[in-house]
Amino acid sequence: RKGGHKGRARQYTSPEEIDAQLQAEKQKAREEEEQGEEGGDGAAGDPKKEKKSLDSDESEDEEDDYQQKRKGVEGLIDIENPNRVAQTTKKVTQLDLDGPKELSRREREEIEKQKAKERYMKMHLAGKTEQAKADLARLAIIRKQREEAARKKEEERRAKDDATLSGKRMQSLSLNK
Repeated sequence: RKGGHKGRARQYTSPEEIDAQLQAEKQKAREEEEQGEEGGDGAAGDPKKEKKSLDSDESEDEEDDYQQKRKGVEGLIDIENPNRVAQTTKKVTQLDLDGPKELSRREREEIEKQKAKERYMKMHLAGKTEQAKADLARLAIIRKQREEAARKKEEERRAKDDATLSGKRMQSLSLNK
């Protein structure tokens, strides 16, 4: 059996070449930094700048150690994927808590839904929606029916009272004779 098609034409960069590339990048960064200081405001002898240039060598070594601790072959192969977003860590002082917060689509839709419901309830209570108008018409019909029923009951009660009174009169008249 022959080996699979994967890995036949792979070529790996040797660690020595990688180290040489890193050294060349460091050298280029140092040269750019020196050129930037020479073309600056001419504040020669600034102790803070001198101290930064001395400390920069140490910090670059620390950054290289961090880069070598990457998982898998990430440390060996330089990935240039334009779609890959590098994760940047922010310091607490850089965080903007007061700024407007980006909402997700679901959160925006939920807020819009709640606002629409509140608007509808206000309109409903004011009697401006179709459902509110129908409810008010139904209530008016029910009130009329109840008033008519109460009137009928009152008339029946009066008729009954009149009948009982007239019956008692008849009895009293018949007894008086």
